[in-house]
Amino acid sequence: MNDIQWLENWYRSQCDGDWEHCYGVRISTLDNPGWAVQINLNETPLFGEPFDTINIDNGDDDWIICRIRDGYFEGNGDPNKLEKIISIFRHWVEDTERRF
Repeated sequence: MNDIQWLENWYRSQCDGDWEHCYGVRISTLDNPGWAVQINLNETPLFGEPFDTINIDNGDDDWIICRIRDGYFEGNGDPNKLEKIISIFRHWVEDTERRF
């Protein structure tokens, strides 16, 4: 399963009749240019779990930042990093779930 399909399944698994009305997943573009992914972790088993911030800056055309802030997974990156951001989130979720 590719990372987009995995994210669709993860999102669907969080939807319980309430969560999707207050929380969710946002994917948008940045004006520098790039991608922004914001995933609300509130009311999920992932809320409060540790995440090691990723910050790679190899110039304007090769950068990515992923972190947890205020209950959100936030991933930002250059125009070629959308799949990488989702992959980082996926691997963190899968690693965290193995510890449960």
